[in-house]
Amino acid sequence: MNYWNKFLKKGGYVAVTEASWFTEERPKEIFDFWNEAYPGIDTIPNKIAQMQKAGYVFIASFMLPEACWIDNFFVPAITAQKIFLNKYKGNKSAEEFVKYEKRGAELYNKYKEYYGYVFYIGKKIRGHNTNF
Repeated sequence: MNYWNKFLKKGGYVAVTEASWFTEERPKEIFDFWNEAYPGIDTIPNKIAQMQKAGYVFIASFMLPEACWIDNFFVPAITAQKIFLNKYKGNKSAEEFVKYEKRGAELYNKYKEYYGYVFYIGKKIRGHNTNF
């Protein structure tokens, strides 16, 4: 949010999606997975506070539907993984990467009520020289 602030005029809008926790508490298995994969994941209220600290007025947020993950990410990934593994047949790094991606899909199906992508909209209220 701080980085993008310098590209917007005062009164301009920013719209971003961000992986976010839906709950304050979550099972250790999914917490550990995300803490390793993307430690920046946080709750919706904390993401809104980050937006405000970066010089934006919070306008709106909404959770992206489950179909955004399933139809637009996990399903196409299956085909891409097959092509990738075929291209890098026998490559242990490629195999581990695909294994990790498949694990992510399994965990999403198991824990999707705890996290997902959230769309955030903010309006810039301060100049681009913020020191946050």
